[in-house]
Amino acid sequence: MTVTAVRARPTRPARLDATTTRVGAARLDWLLTVAVAGLLAAGSLLVWSATSSRGDLTAGDPEAFLKRHLVNIAIGVVLAVMVTATDHRWVRILAPLVYLASVAGLVLVLVMGSTINGSRSWIQLGGMSVQPAEFAKLAVVIGMALLVAERTEGALSTRKAWSVGSVEVAGMLTIAGVPALLILLQPDLGTMLVLSATVFGVIAVSGAGRAWLLGLFAGAVSVAFLAVRLHVLKTYQIDRFMAFTNPDLDPRGAGYNTTQARIAIGNGGIFGQGLFGGSQTKAGFVPEQHTDFIFTVAGEEFGLVGSGVLIVLLGVVLWRALRIAARADDLFGRVAAAGIACWFGFQAFQNIGMCLGIMPVTGVPLPFVSYGGSSMFATLMALGLLQNIHLRTSHGLGVTRSRLR
Repeated sequence: MTVTAVRARPTRPARLDATTTRVGAARLDWLLTVAVAGLLAAGSLLVWSATSSRGDLTAGDPEAFLKRHLVNIAIGVVLAVMVTATDHRWVRILAPLVYLASVAGLVLVLVMGSTINGSRSWIQLGGMSVQPAEFAKLAVVIGMALLVAERTEGALSTRKAWSVGSVEVAGMLTIAGVPALLILLQPDLGTMLVLSATVFGVIAVSGAGRAWLLGLFAGAVSVAFLAVRLHVLKTYQIDRFMAFTNPDLDPRGAGYNTTQARIAIGNGGIFGQGLFGGSQTKAGFVPEQHTDFIFTVAGEEFGLVGSGVLIVLLGVVLWRALRIAARADDLFGRVAAAGIACWFGFQAFQNIGMCLGIMPVTGVPLPFVSYGGSSMFATLMALGLLQNIHLRTSHGLGVTRSRLR
C-alpha cells in the first residue's frame, strides 16, 4: 500500500498546477486588459493613417509603419506575459538588475548614441533604435518601490500605519537622481518632466510628510528657473516654451507644431473626417504625427467623440492601476502600481495637452498608442507588472485557495 501511495502522488501537483493556471487567468484584471487592447487597436489604425500617405517615410510601402507597429505590439505582449507570470519574489530580486541595466543604457546613449531632433536619446542596434530613457521610467518606479518596501515592511508587522522618513526620501531621490541627470544631459526635457512627476507621485504615495512634498515642489521650480537663467536648456527648448505661451510669436518656427496640431483637431469636429480622410494628416502638415502628435490624427479623423473614447480608455487604465495599488497586500506592489499610474497619467496628459496647446511641446509618446518600440515595450512591461501585483493580492489568492480545496 505504501508503494501504491507513492506512485499515486506525482499526479496531484500537475492537477494543482493546471487549476492554479486556470484560476490565475480568471483572476487577471480584464477591464485593464480590455482597455489596453482598445488603445493598442486604435493606435494601430492611427499610425497606419498617419503614415500611409507619407511616401517620404514609407519608401513606397503604405503599410510599412503598420507592420512594424504590430511587431512592436507582439514583442511587447510577450514581455507583458513574462512579467505577469514571473513570481512576485523574483520581481523584487530582479529590480536592482533592471535599474542598473537602465542606467547603463543611459550611459551608452551619451557615449555612442544618435542625435535625433536635437536630443541624443537613441542607440542604434542593427536596423532598430532603442531609447533607454523609456525603460528608465519603469526602472525608477520599481527601484523606489523596492527601497520603500525593504525599509518599511518590517515595521508593518507591529503597526498598521506606516510612513517614510528622511532617510527613505533621500534614498528615493538618489535612485531617481542618477537616471534623471543622465536624461538631462541628452537632453530629453519631455522624459525629464514625466520622470519628475512620477517621482513626486511615488514619494507622495509612500507616505512622505507634507513638508517634504512642498520642499520638492519648491526645489523643482527653483531648478527650472536656474536652468533658464544659466542657459542650461537649449535654444530650441526655450523657444518651444515661448511658443506655448503664444504660438503667434513664431508661427513658422517654434509655434508651427502647436498651430498645425490645433488646426488638425479643429478639422475633426464632432464625428471626424473618417479614417484616412483627415486633410491635415494626408497632407503631412503636422510633424511627427505618428509618434508625439498621434492624438491629432484621432481628433481629425475620429472627431470629438472618437478622441473622447480614447481618453476614456486611458482613464480606465489609470483607474484600474490605482485600484490595484489600493488593494495590494505588500508595500512594494502598492507603491509600484501607484508609480505606474502616475507615470501613465502625467505622460498622457502631457502628450494630449501639447496637441491641444495647453502644455509645451515636448517629445513624449502617448502610452499604448504612439509608434515606437521602446515606449511600447516599457508600457506593456508595466502593464504586466500591474497584472502581477493584482494576481498576488490577498483577494486573488483567497479565491485560488478556496477553489483548490
